[in-house]
Amino acid sequence: MSTILNLSEDHRDCLQEITNVAMGQAGDKLARLLDTFVILSIPHIEVMAPSDIAMALQSLDGNDSVSGVCQGFIGGGISGEAMLIFNDTSFSDLAKLMKYDDVLDAQAERELLMDTTNVLFGACLKGIAEQIDMEFSYGSPMVLGQHVRLSDIFQRENNRWDHALVTEINYQLEGYDVNCDLLIVMTDSSMDIVLKKLDYLLE
Repeated sequence: MSTILNLSEDHRDCLQEITNVAMGQAGDKLARLLDTFVILSIPHIEVMAPSDIAMALQSLDGNDSVSGVCQGFIGGGISGEAMLIFNDTSFSDLAKLMKYDDVLDAQAERELLMDTTNVLFGACLKGIAEQIDMEFSYGSPMVLGQHVRLSDIFQRENNRWDHALVTEINYQLEGYDVNCDLLIVMTDSSMDIVLKKLDYLLE
């Protein structure tokens, strides 16, 4: 975990600004798709172990039922994954916004999850890559769980990495009960390159 601890306040501020721009672009794309106003939180950046993330998500209760999707990305020595965690109360309003008229069964919810994920992940990761002058390759999105506890979502991660740099932002839709957290997780092995990119931008 040595490299990841070298994150200075300047690095954190720079990364927060990069993320803010990228996640704002993603929020704008989602707002246009759903024709509604998207409320964004300020990005929260922290070094965490997988078991810490569930407790740290400020807007979701650990006992809430949630659904989640993740997508890996890699490029130029940086690897990580994006995760989207939805509060399960979001599905009915999300279906209305996406004009989905069929029965809202598990398959339909999965489609809504994937559609929203594709918009947010695509715009956000592209926005980050462009600002640090890199190109990412993406894995296929994968459902982490549907209607499970928050802690169960992160159980799978416990063996994948010890600590990572986690950037969290909360998206809410004005006037609707839609609440989701987007996480960008960058592993310790990526941090040398990330810090060099941030140093270049800070010069």
